[in-house]
Amino acid sequence: MFRFALFFAIAVVPLSASAQFDIEREPVNYLKSPLADPISQLQKRLNTDEVQLTFDDKSGYLASVLKTLNVSETSQMLVFSKTSFQRNRINPRTPRAIYFNDDVYIGWCVNGDVVEVSAVDPQLGGVFYSLDQEEVDRPKFARHTDTCTLCHASSVTQGVPGHLVRSVFPDSSGNPILSTTTYRTTSQSPLKQRWGGWYVSGTHGQQRHMGNMIAKSSREPEAFDPDAGANVTDLSKLINVEPYLTPHSDIAAFLVFEHQAPAHNALTLANYQAKLALRDEEILRKMDTDPNLPRTESIQRRLDHSADLVLKHFLFVEEAALTDQVQGTSGFAEQFAARGPRDKRGRSLREFNLRTRIFEYPCSYLIYSAAFDGLPPELKEIVYRKLHDVLTGIDQSSTYQHLSNEDRQAILGILLDTKPDLPQSWSR
Repeated sequence: MFRFALFFAIAVVPLSASAQFDIEREPVNYLKSPLADPISQLQKRLNTDEVQLTFDDKSGYLASVLKTLNVSETSQMLVFSKTSFQRNRINPRTPRAIYFNDDVYIGWCVNGDVVEVSAVDPQLGGVFYSLDQEEVDRPKFARHTDTCTLCHASSVTQGVPGHLVRSVFPDSSGNPILSTTTYRTTSQSPLKQRWGGWYVSGTHGQQRHMGNMIAKSSREPEAFDPDAGANVTDLSKLINVEPYLTPHSDIAAFLVFEHQAPAHNALTLANYQAKLALRDEEILRKMDTDPNLPRTESIQRRLDHSADLVLKHFLFVEEAALTDQVQGTSGFAEQFAARGPRDKRGRSLREFNLRTRIFEYPCSYLIYSAAFDGLPPELKEIVYRKLHDVLTGIDQSSTYQHLSNEDRQAILGILLDTKPDLPQSWSR
């Protein structure tokens, strides 16, 4: 049986974990709703021969899929913990490669049977696919539901179809040592808890992480030398990099990835919560036989909570501070930053800082994404109002005290020039 389980999770998730939502029913209707994610759109083009995928002996369809979806090879990250259904092909000698852009994640194993894909649908969240690594005239991405959502729509992803990034203490075979601590990794995680079970290329000064290391003892897995895996710039000293599209597993890509995956989950959760709140509001109005019944305080609180969830991820609340300069090896940071868009002063939300924090202007580039634009209009209106209050200094709550006045003014200026659907109330 096909198992897509734990595409991004780096630890075993209990199968009894219950989802927060019944995603198979309205208003979500995860299984039957029309799809609008990048893979479903690509498959339509493949079906009509508008585009074609090419197969090569080195990576099968991988390189062609990346090019077609505009996913940069520089985003490559290598994970050697056994977490994919292709776990038998994954170990410290042959790690799995993961690639991503703003709305799709792709996994690939050396001599693997399939290319694994998770695409972000603006209404449904994560949608999971595989592509057989066999050359055919018209390749077909197969969608997978229950076998993936068993873990990827559980309590560890806040009950919505999404992703989880973990850091573990791996043994010499790549198996996580589950008798010790594992860490869920986000942009709030200190570096010292990140990247166990991953190869990481790049420099980071005196900061330390768990990457590039294998536990020497299952009895004392934490007893490893973090200096040995630090500031590695040449992975060929650790593994054979020849089978991979690049010889890198870029530290800057990791930092972006660990912001983006939880932020996508937050957008999906907020979307679902808002749809449920608005459905309940409609029911109340029908019961009262008054379509103009004012919004209740309870419904408003639910929508405000969803908006706050988005803002906390987008504005990097409680982001773990960097204490030394971080520098990748693949050119990912330069390529990512060049994508823009830029305001009249040349500033972009994709510009990196990498000295004290990830980005120079701490507001997520996902504000330009289809997932953000797909939020219910009632919710997006509240997000915009609250964001404007933060950026103009009306909201001086402790939640956003990490944003200096200069940060707020810069982000406001960038969005005014680059986000076309801002409310009229945002006008200068």
